[in-house]
Amino acid sequence: MPAITADTLTLPRVAVPDPASVARRPVRSVATAPSGFEGEGFPVRRAFAGVPQSALDPFIHMDQMGEVEYAPGEPKGTPWHPHRGFETVTYIIDGIFEHQDSNGGGGTITDGDTQWMTAGSGLLHIEKPPEHLVVSGGLFHGIQLWVNLPRAHKFHLPRYQDIRGRQAALLASADGGSLLRVIAGELDGHAGPGVTFTPITMVHATVSPGARLEVPWNPAFNALAYVLAGQGFAGDERRPVRKGQLAVFGQGGAITVAAGQDQPQAEPNLEVLLLGGQPIREPVVHYGPFVMNTRAEIVQAMEDYQAGRLGVAPADRLPHAGEE
Repeated sequence: MPAITADTLTLPRVAVPDPASVARRPVRSVATAPSGFEGEGFPVRRAFAGVPQSALDPFIHMDQMGEVEYAPGEPKGTPWHPHRGFETVTYIIDGIFEHQDSNGGGGTITDGDTQWMTAGSGLLHIEKPPEHLVVSGGLFHGIQLWVNLPRAHKFHLPRYQDIRGRQAALLASADGGSLLRVIAGELDGHAGPGVTFTPITMVHATVSPGARLEVPWNPAFNALAYVLAGQGFAGDERRPVRKGQLAVFGQGGAITVAAGQDQPQAEPNLEVLLLGGQPIREPVVHYGPFVMNTRAEIVQAMEDYQAGRLGVAPADRLPHAGEE
């Protein structure tokens, strides 16, 4: 799991919040993500399955894609499909993914890169491995996160952000035992490159065996910790967590995770995605690729898609006559 690595001894340190004045967040729940398949058949873990929307707000959905070692000819992506009313965030840890959308956005991302697509008023897009990776096979591992848009921005013009891994703010924990990559929002005054409509923080942390990570967290945000690899503990109460599990924290101004001293042989560190955001607290009606505020808006989105008003896939990507 390379993503972006660095020497933690040379990085800015995140201060440990003063326990006398900052309350540590308790762990409200730990949920295990069920496995499934997405798109053309690539394996995913449904990270938010079974977690109440009130605990996730402003997040809607998250898939851990892989980790899978594809044989030659096996890599898969998604066909062209629509979105409206939210943002998709695709973070690639290992492997390569290509994106293209009907608004002209697109590019290739690899180890540690992020594609941030604001669907807004609506578009079509496709995500797939490049042809050379399909031929060769190889390791693939990443995250796709859906971030809701508030009512005022549901119909904002679509936009696309190509965030290179080297643009992430790289930080170290106070003791140097953890590497933190700030992809969006800010942590202890250090800002990540992602520009968001909804205030959020997104951090990928690598915690060394036996190390404890405590970071300040915006009290107005919710707080989630999803384990990408390894095993450890969440909160001061040291709730056990492992790969594929999501810890939901309660209120407070700091969150804590710790890595177990013993880690699986293939996963030497605790890899955890820390997520938090300002709750939107608006009605959410989620149907397939659309996230709106009312059922009538979902019906309108479907009608607009069927009428071609969400965009048209480029002609060279459309099937030829007689193809399915």
